[in-house]
Amino acid sequence: MATQELRASAVVTPDRVLEPGAVVVDDGVIADVVPLAGVDAGAVPARTLAPGFVDLQVNGHGDVDMAHAQGEDWDRLDRLLLAQGVTTWCPTLVTAPPRSYGPALGRLATARARPQRGPRPTLAGVHLEGPFLGGAPGAHPREWLRPIDLGWLAGLAAPASVAVAVVTLAPELDGAPEAVAALVEQGVLVSLGHSTATYDQALACVDAGARLVTHLFNAMAPLHHRAPGLVGAALADGRLAVSVIADLVHVHPAALRAAFLAKGRGGVALVTDAVAVRAGRVGGLALVVGQDGAPRLADGTLAGSALTMDRAVRNCVRTAGIDLGAAVDAAATTPARLLGLGDRGELAAGRRADIVALSPALDVTEVWVAGEPAWAASGPDHAGGPDHPD
Repeated sequence: MATQELRASAVVTPDRVLEPGAVVVDDGVIADVVPLAGVDAGAVPARTLAPGFVDLQVNGHGDVDMAHAQGEDWDRLDRLLLAQGVTTWCPTLVTAPPRSYGPALGRLATARARPQRGPRPTLAGVHLEGPFLGGAPGAHPREWLRPIDLGWLAGLAAPASVAVAVVTLAPELDGAPEAVAALVEQGVLVSLGHSTATYDQALACVDAGARLVTHLFNAMAPLHHRAPGLVGAALADGRLAVSVIADLVHVHPAALRAAFLAKGRGGVALVTDAVAVRAGRVGGLALVVGQDGAPRLADGTLAGSALTMDRAVRNCVRTAGIDLGAAVDAAATTPARLLGLGDRGELAAGRRADIVALSPALDVTEVWVAGEPAWAASGPDHAGGPDHPD
């Protein structure tokens, strides 16, 4: 692969935004990121280059539901992910009957092993959001929740040949700290969520190695100044990062901004928690779309989102007043770090050349995966319409 120089009016680096700047790519790896000193911004493409986005929580998109996808569904899902700038992702399985997990993991393993027909997003590993959830299950069916059972989990994952990368569990469950320690020892990122845990219960799991809180503010007891609970632990403990659904339905812009202010750069990971809105389901649950555009159960309970990662970035910058660099960090750098993927997530020398080009309006215009052109807004895979809402 020949050396190429991608120029832009702005380049988001780990410590600053170069205006203008260039990313030099050699053999799929970033060789250098340089300011274009003396070059007028009008002489380079009016775009912002950012690292490829990393989504830790994807239940589906469009008409593709993660628990049922097969065959060409995966190619379609790849295109939908690339169209929003996502170059690395975690397919997410919600709480379901125990017998359904094995077949779902088998389909995911098949998807990851299918022949490569061009650049596509990296399936980093599975996120199991359940069934080890607590007193705030949200849309997860209570009848399918179960006590923590690491033997069941190990038996489930072993034959599937696809790694479980993230497990969301509730700190109030019996044996939670011990389970956290065991999972962390196996290289799993443990996230705390769907919980009414006390502050001390949450802290015990953090001490055991939990490093993330799943969709902060949602499906957990609210912050109380005398009983801070999981929200208080998430905001106050520097060892915890938080994921946030920035669709402006799950979280008010002021709460979104408060999370960024409390956690600082590197402490927030944007997730879509997207579901297959057009399929009308997530896992085994039927969905309806509310007037606000968010998917819900028939009783009105929020059930994932119709969010795309590029829109999450736009919402942070335009509506919540978050700095572009911090928003990009939350969409790429922090989730990559949490997954232990040190080869991506930043525009820096030595990193894989997963790159997103954004228009001045912060719409995705081009995507490169390991330096190869993977998607363009003017190309045949342009995802306009309901699969790419704004």
